[in-house]
Amino acid sequence: KALMVEGKRRGTEEEIANASSEEEREKLVPREEFLERVWQYKEEQGGAITSQLRSLGASADWTRERFTMDPALSVGVSEAFVRLHEKGLVYRGTYMVNWSPGLMTAVSDLEVEYSEEEGKLYYFKYVVEDEEEEGKATEEFLAVATTRPETIFGDTAVCVNPEDERYGHLIGKRVLVPMSDIGDGKARSIPIIADEYVDMEFGTGALKITPGHDPNDYELGKKYDLEIMNVMNKDATMNEKCGEPYVGLDRFEAREKLWSDMEEAGLVIKAEPHMQRVPRSQRGGEIIEPLVSKQWFVKTEGMGAKALAAVKDGDITIVPSRFEKVWYGWLTDIRDWCISRQLWWGHRIPVWYVDESEEEYIVARNAEEAKEKAIEAGHSADIVLRQEDDVLDTWFSSGLWPFATVGWPQDEGKDASTDL
Repeated sequence: KALMVEGKRRGTEEEIANASSEEEREKLVPREEFLERVWQYKEEQGGAITSQLRSLGASADWTRERFTMDPALSVGVSEAFVRLHEKGLVYRGTYMVNWSPGLMTAVSDLEVEYSEEEGKLYYFKYVVEDEEEEGKATEEFLAVATTRPETIFGDTAVCVNPEDERYGHLIGKRVLVPMSDIGDGKARSIPIIADEYVDMEFGTGALKITPGHDPNDYELGKKYDLEIMNVMNKDATMNEKCGEPYVGLDRFEAREKLWSDMEEAGLVIKAEPHMQRVPRSQRGGEIIEPLVSKQWFVKTEGMGAKALAAVKDGDITIVPSRFEKVWYGWLTDIRDWCISRQLWWGHRIPVWYVDESEEEYIVARNAEEAKEKAIEAGHSADIVLRQEDDVLDTWFSSGLWPFATVGWPQDEGKDASTDL
């Protein structure tokens, strides 16, 4: 917030180097300076909570006060990451995540809050492509409804139910994406596919598929090997895939402009009020944008199954028992946990990339160990390693709190009291 007041923001080395002017460069704060300022704030304000607790008469042993970023606790965070990776429980992959445009980072499912809000359901025409001339329109069209017109730019299919008699003759044909000029008066075309997932009673019974911006569409996209198009920048402005008139517009500004342009082009059918479940960032309040992104994950299915079994078998008793239902709800059908955050304040992920590669990396407890592992893997002694920029979700380190605060991993195995 202090940076925002000053008209500044975090800036990567690349952003600073490519700033359009000295004035723009001065608005960007490099990582080192940012961290220095955060540590300074922590020193000035970090004791406020404990001071209040003492004033209230809390009788804790204040000599044992700990901070998650303390060096000893940071060792535990790296150790846990390395061990989980060695067991195959931590991996790097490209999946759909909850993206917070305000924070400019991925957030976990637990950091997303849903609310019922009134929006609109937009009905428009997906014109059928001429089978004789690619990119050219026919008089026939497929009526489609969406709550998010701005994602039309990322559509890669239209899906209907195979049992829906209205659309049987169209399955296998192609339709033209509205306002997608690819030159020579032609538009980008996408296939009409069929899947029982489509609800024939909702909207028009024809579903636009946007694998890059919707979790359900993402699964359908993988099922039918559809192209995954990301049409937004990290700040939720529209990118170059949307076409010149829309590049740089905020997603909601783009929605209004696109709808207006489609209306002028005769592609609009109607728009009507519609109550919808809207995902919002728990921290910033802005609407979450589903995006496909490369992140670090923890496999949760096996650990979740063990936690479920512990309660079912009576090894753990939840009091009062009515909360067992909550426990089962949280741990059933869970997704892998996205643990990487595109932030600077936190425990930096203990991964080092080899030279300029984004695919070859080494997981290690520290830079020295990373260098040793690189040499053991056959790289030369002058190998250049660069650490992952992302930090870990704060709950990754907080989850270690019960035993990291009593000497793990440094005192592990010394005596019975340190046996976890």
